[in-house]
Amino acid sequence: MSIEVKFAGNKKVNAEIDGFTVQTDQPVQSGGDNTAPSPFSLFLASLGTCAGIYIKGFCDQRGIDTSKVSISMDYNYDNVQKMVVKFIFKIYVPADFPEQYETAVIKSAMLCAVKRHLNPSIESEITIVRR
Repeated sequence: MSIEVKFAGNKKVNAEIDGFTVQTDQPVQSGGDNTAPSPFSLFLASLGTCAGIYIKGFCDQRGIDTSKVSISMDYNYDNVQKMVVKFIFKIYVPADFPEQYETAVIKSAMLCAVKRHLNPSIESEITIVRR
């Protein structure tokens, strides 16, 4: 796969990937026009959506409805290192989600290919939250 990066004016930098254009920009306070997510925001979104596709696959294989399953992701940032030091995921499931699958669905989220490419010193915490 090849990714072509193009400059679209001011702080806009776009990537062409497999026939799609992924647009990025910077916030106004960083000199951008705030017309698209920043590259770092897209990185964070790729981590969350990657975990999501693994959770979706796990549930689909078992016939578990995912219409009421969602994920939130936060992170701890070290201002000295200027790096994320921990990702915190919460997997929200409905009250009737099969309890016997909680640990396994957490493990499936950990299989995310994006996460596996991160430095192993960056922690991840994943929990289940019943709604």
